[in-house]
Amino acid sequence: MRRDGWFASRWHRLNRAPRITGVDLARGLAVIGMFAAHLLVISDDLDISDPGTWVAVVDGRSSILFATLAGVSIGLMTGGRTPLPPADMATARGRLAVRALLLWGIGGLLIATKVPVFVILPAYALLFLIALPLTALGARALLTLAAVLAVTMPFVQVWLDVLPLWTSPWGAHLSTAIGWHYPFTTWIAFVVAGLGVARADITRWPVQWYLVAVGMMLAALGYGADAATGASPAEQATSYLGAVWTARPHSTGLLEVVGSGGFALLVLGASLLLCRTALVWVVLPLRAVGAMPLTAYTLQLVVWALVALVSLDRVRDLSGFRALEPFWGFTVGTILFCSAWALLVGRGPLETAIDTASRLAVPDDAGLPAPPVR
Repeated sequence: MRRDGWFASRWHRLNRAPRITGVDLARGLAVIGMFAAHLLVISDDLDISDPGTWVAVVDGRSSILFATLAGVSIGLMTGGRTPLPPADMATARGRLAVRALLLWGIGGLLIATKVPVFVILPAYALLFLIALPLTALGARALLTLAAVLAVTMPFVQVWLDVLPLWTSPWGAHLSTAIGWHYPFTTWIAFVVAGLGVARADITRWPVQWYLVAVGMMLAALGYGADAATGASPAEQATSYLGAVWTARPHSTGLLEVVGSGGFALLVLGASLLLCRTALVWVVLPLRAVGAMPLTAYTLQLVVWALVALVSLDRVRDLSGFRALEPFWGFTVGTILFCSAWALLVGRGPLETAIDTASRLAVPDDAGLPAPPVR
C-alpha cells in the first residue's frame, strides 16, 4: 500500500479527487467577495462603463454564490450525480442536520460579537434543513423546481417582508435568528439550483460549459431588464411592482434572483473550466480558502471584533472600521493562513470540528429509518 509523506498527503487532498478544484475556487471567490462587501465602501450602482464601480459586483452576488455552492455541497455529500441508497441517504441527512444546527450556533456566536454585518450562517443553516427532503430528487426535477421558485417566490416575498410579525416586540430577534436578510423563502431557489447542478455531474465539461452559457443568459436577462425597465429605489420602496421588478442587491426582487442566480452559475462554470487548465496551480491559494470557507468566514469576523475593540470606541462602528482600510490585510492574511493550513495541517479547523461532531452524533450504524424509495 502506498504511503505518502505528511506534506504529500495534504497536497493530494487539496488537489485530487474527491475534491473538485473548481468548486473550491468558486467558494474562495465567494468568501473573498463577502470580505469586499463587508470591508469596502461600495458604490450603489454597478456601471460596466465605469471601472471605478466594478467592485460593486460583490454586493449581494457573493452571498448568493455562497448559497448556490451550499446546494452543490449538499448534492456532493448525498451522492453527486446519483442520490445515495436509502440507508446511506438517511445517515447523510442526519449528519447534514447536525451540521445545520452547529452552523446556526456558530452564527449566533458571531452575531453576539456585534460586528456590524448580517451574518449569513443562521440562514445557511435553515437552508440546509429545508433542502434535506429534496436530496432524493434528480437533476431535472431539482432544476425545474429551482426555476419555479425563482420566478414565483419574489412575488410572495414582498408580502412576507411586510408582515406585522417583523414590527412586533420579538420581530427583530426572530429576523436575526433566522437570518431574514437572506430570506430562506426565496433563497432556497439558489440552494435547490446548486443541488440540481451537483446531480447533473459538474465534473463533466459539457455540464460546465452549460453552466457558463445558461449563467450568462440569465445574468443578461435579469440585469438587462433591470437596466431597461427596472424600478428606481423610490419605486422599490413604495410600490409592490417596484419591489418585485428590481435587481438591486439584497432586494430579493425577481430581476435580482434571475440575474444574480445566473451570475452564480456563470462563476461556478467558469471556475470549473479554469481548473481544467494550468491556471489551477495559479489559483491554489484561493482554492485553499474555498476548501475551508467556514473557517475563513468566521475568522474574519472574530478578528474584526478584536481589532475594533482595540482600535475603536465600539465594535459596531462600521465607517470607523472601514476607515482603517482593512480589506487587503484581511484578504492577504486569510489567503496565507488558509494556504499554510491546507498544505501543512489539512482540513480547516472548523470544518474538521463540524465533520467530527456530525459523525459522532450520527455514526454509520445509527440505525436511522430509511427514507421512502421514490
